[in-house]
Amino acid sequence: QVQLVESGGGLVQAGGSLRLSCAASGRTFSVYAMAWFRQAPGKQRELVGIISAGGSTDYADSVKGRFTISRDNAKNTVYLQMNSLKPEDTAVYFCAAGATMVHFGSWGQGTQVTVSS
Repeated sequence: QVQLVESGGGLVQAGGSLRLSCAASGRTFSVYAMAWFRQAPGKQRELVGIISAGGSTDYADSVKGRFTISRDNAKNTVYLQMNSLKPEDTAVYFCAAGATMVHFGSWGQGTQVTVSS
């Protein structure tokens, strides 16, 4: 398993941008698939997007065209660039690591993103 620490959350107005970072410990970061999830109050956790070990990405329909996931294996870090933010993007955002694209066994503690209207 890897240890994950998210940062970069905060309060932003609708239409604004934020970039979240997720720093991972360990020497094998590059082999992991990484994902961003979010959970809004009273709602289930949902997948935001995934980046494979090879750099392929996929996104939830709700964020396609607005959010971009990237990774820097030299820095053991994955990013979530969020543009054109909407109030409905308000949630706690978590990063996760997995040996495959379908199971994520390591999770960060989450970072709060609040989008005001």
